[in-house]
Amino acid sequence: MILTEDRWWSGEPKWRNAEEFGFDHAWTYDHLSWRSLADGPWFSALPTLTAAAMVTERIMLGTFVASPNYRHPVPFMRELITLDDVSDGRALLGLGAGAGPSGVTDRATLGEDGWRPGELADRFGEFVEALDGLLTKDNYSFDGTYYTASTARNLPGCVQVPRIPFAVAANGPRSLRLAARYGQGWITTGRPSDDNEEWWRGVGALSDQFDRALDEVGRDPAGVRRYLSLDAGPVYSLTSVDTFTDAAQRAWKLGFTDIVVHWPRATDPYCGQETVLERVAEEVLAEVQEL
Repeated sequence: MILTEDRWWSGEPKWRNAEEFGFDHAWTYDHLSWRSLADGPWFSALPTLTAAAMVTERIMLGTFVASPNYRHPVPFMRELITLDDVSDGRALLGLGAGAGPSGVTDRATLGEDGWRPGELADRFGEFVEALDGLLTKDNYSFDGTYYTASTARNLPGCVQVPRIPFAVAANGPRSLRLAARYGQGWITTGRPSDDNEEWWRGVGALSDQFDRALDEVGRDPAGVRRYLSLDAGPVYSLTSVDTFTDAAQRAWKLGFTDIVVHWPRATDPYCGQETVLERVAEEVLAEVQEL
């Protein structure tokens, strides 16, 4: 996870290094501003990912996560097709309802009143359904309560067929069902807790719930990737190599196929040393790649 807070001359090496270190994917947040960094520099997600595509060759690039808070599915579809084209099929689309503090800030920046939980879930459902149709069907129309599209063209379409993979963030029953239906991947941050063991127990419980959601729609769990944001817990995963290794092993035992960590920053949040990230790449990722 590389935050969009650096001017490109400073941010570009991080994206290059993420690929050189051997990571499979690199992500950034998709917000107008972000939490405690709201008063500092912040750049847009899609242009940043497009720029990252131009300086990398292999690594997958994604939003973690895009939401309906300030986006409409039709213009967003065009941006996603462009990113997938420029990256030659390396785009990932993380999608979320935008229920957290940054989502509230996004809406407030637009002068929007707060959305009640039911409306938030309804909007998210329409957003995901409309995007799925827009990215897979030319001349697509959609008539929802919150979003509409009228014979929208999508040519030339995505490089990836049938479309960019969706990784749907879900921690609640409705969003878990949505992830099970539309997601090629599922993202979770676990349940908020200041206790590390309690957080991990919550992650395990959510994984079991997602299994049940997949069973309800008749999908094979082996066909859906599972992404865990390690730093959503109370312990920063790159505090040390041992901390990372322990967290990675715990995630693997719970059935997660992928983990996401934050590039170390000089100050909180995610305060750490890049030397730890380098050691993880040299000592841990290199060993995994040899297996």
